Amino acid sequence: MDSQIKSNNRNVIFLVIVAALGYFVDIYDLVLFSVVRVQSLTEIGVSPENMQHDGFLIINSQMFGLLLGGILWGILGDKLGRIKVLFGSILLYSLANIANGFATSVNSYAIIRFIAGIGLAGELGAGITLVAETMDKEKRGYGTMIVGAIGLLGAAVAATVASKYTWQTSYFVGGGMGLVLLLLRVGTFESGMFKQAAKTEVSKGNIFMLFNNKKRFLKYLYCILIGIPLWFVVGILVTLAPEFGKALGATEPLKAGTGIMYTYFGIAIGDVVTGLLSQVLKSRKKTVFIFHLLSVVSVVVYLTSFGLNSSLFIWICLFMGFSVGYWATFVTIASEQFGTNIRATVTTTAPNFVRGALIPITFLFEFLAKKYSLITAGYLVMAILTAIAIFGLSQLKESFNKDLDYLEE
Repeated sequence: MDSQIKSNNRNVIFLVIVAALGYFVDIYDLVLFSVVRVQSLTEIGVSPENMQHDGFLIINSQMFGLLLGGILWGILGDKLGRIKVLFGSILLYSLANIANGFATSVNSYAIIRFIAGIGLAGELGAGITLVAETMDKEKRGYGTMIVGAIGLLGAAVAATVASKYTWQTSYFVGGGMGLVLLLLRVGTFESGMFKQAAKTEVSKGNIFMLFNNKKRFLKYLYCILIGIPLWFVVGILVTLAPEFGKALGATEPLKAGTGIMYTYFGIAIGDVVTGLLSQVLKSRKKTVFIFHLLSVVSVVVYLTSFGLNSSLFIWICLFMGFSVGYWATFVTIASEQFGTNIRATVTTTAPNFVRGALIPITFLFEFLAKKYSLITAGYLVMAILTAIAIFGLSQLKESFNKDLDYLEE
């Protein structure tokens, strides 16, 4: 009996490590365009006047791919299993990133990022679902915390690689890491809850179940709303650091790559703290609420830092990143709200709908920036998104210590 327990513990630890490394490569590839945006677009012939417009086209293509991929992989995760989704998604985004190193035009760049986005959509949801279903309910918060913390360091590695090598090599490294990671997947095992659900006649991976019941739909919508401020901070406030630097009268040009690296350092630290805090408070809701309020403070600090330099910018990015470091906890909340037969669908689609929400957020931000100013638009959009997120959080039931071994009828 003791040897079986030790074997199970080893399997769980291995699963957490592999899920964390998978998310590491996922985040590396996810943020790489933001890191190499200026360098890569300049080299393929984009003029400075079109840099922002073409950059938004490419990042929105990637985000649209994430939206579609989230639906695809989520359904497959509940129908075919969580492990198959991990294999398929990693293979697709790895090959796409290698292809990205050969992009020579804005259109080809956008198409490849769209394909990569589809691949990137499956990793986190499948990994978190596996960890949540495999670990003890009292401890699963620690597992998802480790996945989030290690995974988010991928952004720091992306910025480091991009600073030392060409943008093409940076994409090749991302693709190569993904292919190496596939070898590690061989030792992973499928969720026991999924295996039990697979034996039943209940509908599995039916995304329409999220829309044909009002109560279930609203719960799903509220899960998505929790995370939208995070992607505004990363996708706009930090990605457009050069533009914000000019608006704030920075004493030197601000680099988006540097900002993203330190923002993700902050997010990784925040993920550890939110994971630990939710275990201490025995509440994921209270923890995320505290960090929503903290994120507003951090953005106000950023948007009032007139005349900042690169050193202050780094500290602000660390603070902003830390304050939105509730990503793993947010995904865990979504995973814990639904039954086994649609859990992978929810856990995979929810974070990708949050990422995809960057598209309408971008349009809103651009509209307000033209009407008022970059700084004012930053204030307004952050205020709107935080209010929406806190409302969504308030409508959900606490899921800490919830038993996940049940089905949605």
